[in-house]
Amino acid sequence: MGYDVHAEKGFVNRGNLYRMKEMMRRARQGDRMTLAFLGGSITQGSVSSQYTNCYAYLVYDWFVRRFPKTAFTYVNAGVGGTTSQFGVSRVEEDVLPFKPDFVIIEFSVNDDNTDFYQETYEGLVRKVYGNKFAPAVLLVHNIFYDSGISAEEKHREIGAYYQLPSVSMKPTVYAQVASGNIPNREITPDDLHPNSDGHALLAEVITDCLDNIYRQMDEEEQPFPMLDPLTKNAYEGAVRLQNYNCDPACEGFLADDTLKKYVNDMFRGGWTATKEGAKITFEVEGTEIAVQYRKSVIHPVPVAVAVVDGDEENGITLDANFEEDWGDSLHIDTLAHHMPMGRHKVEIRLTQTHEDDAVPFYLVSLITA
Repeated sequence: MGYDVHAEKGFVNRGNLYRMKEMMRRARQGDRMTLAFLGGSITQGSVSSQYTNCYAYLVYDWFVRRFPKTAFTYVNAGVGGTTSQFGVSRVEEDVLPFKPDFVIIEFSVNDDNTDFYQETYEGLVRKVYGNKFAPAVLLVHNIFYDSGISAEEKHREIGAYYQLPSVSMKPTVYAQVASGNIPNREITPDDLHPNSDGHALLAEVITDCLDNIYRQMDEEEQPFPMLDPLTKNAYEGAVRLQNYNCDPACEGFLADDTLKKYVNDMFRGGWTATKEGAKITFEVEGTEIAVQYRKSVIHPVPVAVAVVDGDEENGITLDANFEEDWGDSLHIDTLAHHMPMGRHKVEIRLTQTHEDDAVPFYLVSLITA
């Protein structure tokens, strides 16, 4: 392929490299280390020809080749179609138990460029960076190749505030696509998900950044302290409530006890319902509430409503019929944001079913903070 993406331009925020250098020095000595990648479908490896061609695995391979004395464990926690709002609620289950030494966070094409997602992103960054095992953190910002849209602006403000090294595809791969130097269909089929060649370019931008840090590895640097939050930071303590860690009142909702097989086997641990009037009621404490459910590409599917604290007038309709065709969606609707701290009741009930419903309504989790 041989495209020049000017990878050196991708290192958009140097930040404080203390943890990165410490991690690399340990790797040079031959410590066992864990590399984790948390993000959406691009991190998961969507449309790469095989998992070893996705950018995350290529970055892992860079570490393996650069530090041959070290045994690296590879943790890919990418889940397609999900945002940092979900990431902050699942990182303690999908990433932190592995005690990672290095974590890439990638949600800039999944989040919107809004204050809301800046706050959920900050909560995720703080939860990872503030973990007791003190992993090195690298932020990666992808982009839509047709429109140039991403949440990079809001995400980079968080990276700059916490002095985290950050890598962007905007001045590198996207700039070459926008200028016509790289035909977009040679690296992506849909202007979002890179094919194997596109993943290779993403990895080139990231590993150029890592090479830059590697060359500075023996230059001393002082650690950067954890700062007070930039936003209201309501999401740092986010948790997912599923049928194995809570006991809601169920009338017509049944717990799904099917075991989760892998990280993106996400329609597990929830509750199903098929009959109009079925309801499930949670008692939760916090200021943030979101409901996560399956939107199905096979129609029809039941429709539900979610009501907080009996406020029927402002109930949120949960329409499980998905109008896209790329696959079932792990959808999140926010029910309450920055409400008063305290105890709250959440009721979800089916309001519409059909004789020929293709699948049951599937409530995956309630996310609270």
